Amino acid sequence: MSKKTSAISLSCRALARLLDYPSDELLNLLPQLLAVLREEGALSSERLAELEGLVLRLARGECYAVQALYVETFDRGRATSLHLFEHVHGDSRERGPALVDLAKTYEAGGMFFDASELPDFLPVVLEFASTQEPATARAFLAEMAHILNAIHTALIKRDNNPYAAAIGAVLELAGERPQAVQITVDEPLDEAWEEPPAFDGCSSKGQSRPGTPQPIHIVKKTHTASQGVRP
Repeated sequence: MSKKTSAISLSCRALARLLDYPSDELLNLLPQLLAVLREEGALSSERLAELEGLVLRLARGECYAVQALYVETFDRGRATSLHLFEHVHGDSRERGPALVDLAKTYEAGGMFFDASELPDFLPVVLEFASTQEPATARAFLAEMAHILNAIHTALIKRDNNPYAAAIGAVLELAGERPQAVQITVDEPLDEAWEEPPAFDGCSSKGQSRPGTPQPIHIVKKTHTASQGVRP
């Protein structure tokens, strides 16, 4: 069996770091992470070239700008969230039990989850995959391909965001090719969770005049999530 088909653990771990928040420590590790990805040989030359572009973008950018890019990319909307169950369960009650089941999957695989992040955070998912046999790791990641494709599609639509390279690499480790899928573009989280002002427009809309009919303004907010097979 070739090295390309047998070894993916180091690549999983390197991608987990690339998809984590770009702290000063992480930015200093970028050359080593790229070297690991090249040496293990689990990814195609095309995918490695894309990752080199991402690493170059992060390495050459000002630290503040790089960190702002990460936050804008992954923390400002559900379509590109790295918390995978956001795409399936959103804020529903089903997400809690799904997270518990995923943590149990980690324990059954020999990794006891004790981290500041939730178990569905993609870097955590990749860390777990890195501890498994290659075939098991690939199958585990492949179960999430529909979610990864949704994230990849959303990143491409965002002016070909450079982090699409990392998601494409995860799909390749899963034995999948990135595929464009139909997604629902949601409003940014800051707007989606914004509460309307308690007395918005009272004076300007005539509500300061007692004894006169008052207009009723109903604002409907909806949340949508990319659909996929429940984990």
